[in-house]
Amino acid sequence: GPAAYAYVLEAEDGTVLATHSETIGVATNNVAEYSALIAGLEKAVELCVGELEVISDSELMVKQMRGEYKVKNEALRELSLRASRVARDLGSVTYRAVRREHNRLADQLVNDALDATK
Repeated sequence: GPAAYAYVLEAEDGTVLATHSETIGVATNNVAEYSALIAGLEKAVELCVGELEVISDSELMVKQMRGEYKVKNEALRELSLRASRVARDLGSVTYRAVRREHNRLADQLVNDALDATK
């Protein structure tokens, strides 16, 4: 169905450095998760972030980016390779999976983006 992604970049003290949300047409939730990851990584590079902890409610994406799961889907493989290339421009990137309620702001931004297309 219709998909959107969002990211929130926060400093260690919780200060919001950047947010972005965007609709991406018809796509799977996994494509949307990777789209958010790539856009967030690109913004972190632009802001000269040296150390980044990616917090996502997509356990699949987190485990794939950590190398714990193979990326079997061709479309996701391309996105994960692209994310890895962008991540190399940052000093250190770690990945942590959380439940959706710990990602409230990003979740709200996605819902707002989707509502705006109705």
